[in-house]
Amino acid sequence: MREPVEDIEALWRAYEAEKTVDVRNRIAEHYLPLVRLVAGRIAISLPQHVDREDLLSSGFFGLLDAIERYELARGNKFETYAGVRVRGAMLDHLRAKDWIPVSVRQNIKRYEKAVAHLEGTLGRTATDEELAAELGLTQEGLRHLESQVSAATVIPLEEYLRTDAPVSLEDGPVEHAEWTEVKETLAAAIEKLPEKERTVVALYYYDEMTLKEIAAILHLSEARISQLHTKAIFRMRGSLARMNDEE
Repeated sequence: MREPVEDIEALWRAYEAEKTVDVRNRIAEHYLPLVRLVAGRIAISLPQHVDREDLLSSGFFGLLDAIERYELARGNKFETYAGVRVRGAMLDHLRAKDWIPVSVRQNIKRYEKAVAHLEGTLGRTATDEELAAELGLTQEGLRHLESQVSAATVIPLEEYLRTDAPVSLEDGPVEHAEWTEVKETLAAAIEKLPEKERTVVALYYYDEMTLKEIAAILHLSEARISQLHTKAIFRMRGSLARMNDEE
């Protein structure tokens, strides 16, 4: 016989009255599906050798941190606040592990530099032909390079492209202003993307669809969707870099 689901509102009230480890853990158990959801979404874009259990573990600690910091009286939705903390903990874990091979990291820099140089010179989005020529590659070579660097794009803009700002409840007006500037810069960058790239970004980050689901909707291969996602991310990273250079 299944145990009855605990009243989460009652648990929050109990935790507000006395912050015991037992009640905190019972609240955490209620929100475990959120951790699994975030882990699954991040893991789908990562290489096979990245351990999903490690993601879940880091996400759980992010959840505990969110519970301990959350202030019920503020009236903010906990799932939104916790989702940002959980995702942030997982991305911090990935950064700390430095799971991207040196050769891929070098290719990322090479690709990013080529995109930035071309689009800065042309004043528009570079075509595949122009990008391949800039890199001294054939079209097939360009596709191979993009497939190599695609997994690395899970981290750079994950924080920026969510609809919910990852500012904590303790952050002040300066942090909020900086976040608003980043969001506005990215919104402008998204508008400048080619139509297919813009569609992939919208479906992936805002509608939270997987690359496989997007491929089915657009009637393209999953590999092609991954390629479009990679291109879009590097273009928007360039926009952020230019924003920082202007400061």
